This record gives sequence, structure tokens and C-alpha cells, in this order.
Amino acid sequence: MSRKGQTKTREVLPDTKYNSIVVTKLINRVMYAGNKIAAQKQVYDALDIFAKESKSDDVVTTLEQALDNLKPKVEVRPRRIGGSVYQVPTPVRGTRQYSLAIRWLVLSARKRPNKQYHSFALKLAAELAAILSNEGASIAKRQEIERMADANKAFSHLRW
Repeated sequence: MSRKGQTKTREVLPDTKYNSIVVTKLINRVMYAGNKIAAQKQVYDALDIFAKESKSDDVVTTLEQALDNLKPKVEVRPRRIGGSVYQVPTPVRGTRQYSLAIRWLVLSARKRPNKQYHSFALKLAAELAAILSNEGASIAKRQEIERMADANKAFSHLRW
């Protein structure tokens, strides 16, 4: 948290192919070492594969539906009171929900094994398909976060 006031949120321009801000945020998260063209190619290939697998005409709405399945509602944040640190469950803001969902999606796609999926586009498409059916490593991550918040709900009165 910044001590110099609130940070400015950067406006992101929609991508050229789908005209969607969500796809642009996904491309920016996939981007590695500033190579945006390679990230665009991988994301667009993944969305094409995902559209064929899910048999949907609008892949952007299906992507948003998958991200809605992945967004966490509650998370735990550390709060120091009297020399001890409590994990306090707090609701997650909307912008943070999207950023966490996209982060978990990309990280779990990168962790998929290389033997079955030869390219990152296949890994990303497979993870998106798993999210739609409420499976996969990223859904497990969301459930773990929400389970931790549920276990610590006795400290919810310490919320600031």
C-alpha cells in the first residue's frame, strides 16, 4: 500500500483483433521480457483453440465467463495487532479480482507439463477449458484462498 496517496490506475487500450480490454490484460500478463508480439500470437492462438474446443461463437464472452468462475470473492490479509499478526478475511475489490484471476490463469498454464502440450497456446487453452468446467490448478488456487479465509473468519471482526 502506498504511503504517498492513491496510485493511478493505468488505462489499457483494447486489443486489435477482439477489441477487448480483458484480452489486452491477458496479453500483457503473458508477455515475457517485453516481447509483446510473441505474447499476442500465443494468446490469439490459445483463444482460437479454445473457441474450437468450446464450440462458442463469441470467444471473448466465454473468456470472461471463465474468468468470472476464477475470480475470488474473499481473501486473507495480514493485520498486526498487539505484537501478533492475524490473517483477516476481507472481500476482494473488483479490479483485484480480475488481476488475480488473470495471474492465476497464466501461472497455472505455465506450470502445465510440456510432454502433453507442446506450446504455451495449447496450455492456455487447456487451462481455460478446465476453468469452465471448474477444474484445474487455478480453480484449486481460488478454492485454497477461499478455504483459508473461511478458516480465519473468527478474526473478521478485526477488519479495518
